[in-house]
Amino acid sequence: MRPESEALLEIGRLLKTTRKRLRLTQEMVADMAGISRPRYREIEAGSSAARTTTLINIARALGLELMLIPQAIVPAVDALTRPHDDDDDDLPAFVASPDGDANA
Repeated sequence: MRPESEALLEIGRLLKTTRKRLRLTQEMVADMAGISRPRYREIEAGSSAARTTTLINIARALGLELMLIPQAIVPAVDALTRPHDDDDDDLPAFVASPDGDANA
């Protein structure tokens, strides 16, 4: 399991990348999410944790959806969302064993 600070930084990077791609300012996202700009800046910087409802509001302001998924399928989700090489197009994102374990 990853340290909390690493997860917060990763969430912050995703929020920042998405916000910039949409050409939105921190203030615009904060207004849409119903929080202050300094609070949004802390979350985006990964220096502060946020309540689930706050993350849901920020995600929706950015056109994202917050999802909880089983840890076993995280590699598959990562593989599906990561840019891929043309050489690997025919490979499965993950393989489930007969006993139900992913990537076995």
